[in-house]
Amino acid sequence: MQIFNEIIHNKCVYIPFLLWFLIQTFKVLTELIINKRLDVKRIVGAGGMPSSHSAVVCSLATCVGREYGFDSGIFAISMVMAFVVMYDAAGVRRAAGKQARILNKILDTPGLTTLEVQEKLVEVLGHTPIQVFVGAILGIVIGAII
Repeated sequence: MQIFNEIIHNKCVYIPFLLWFLIQTFKVLTELIINKRLDVKRIVGAGGMPSSHSAVVCSLATCVGREYGFDSGIFAISMVMAFVVMYDAAGVRRAAGKQARILNKILDTPGLTTLEVQEKLVEVLGHTPIQVFVGAILGIVIGAII
């Protein structure tokens, strides 16, 4: 029970999770206000402004740096992982989302293919560089002030 108590009181754990929840909730509310549609899948969905992935890893790295020092090995690990996650969000996952959009168009075109698809491919997977940048700034700021 002591381990659980230590985990839930660890700022480097609860700040990133709280930030992720707030950003995803913001995306649900934005969808509701702009498109007049409640899409609760957005709470766990990827993509959109700002990047919660970037915010989470940057808040974690900032929190770790403040807690253990910006010259510590654990900060170096968290910072490198943050860059990997942000590169993936803006690069690989964004490209996969673009490919999914094209494949969905192909599958929707009558007479072009005989493939039967049970469900459409997810198109909103990655982030634009600005979405990653805004998420990173949010993560750094929140990680620094809390």
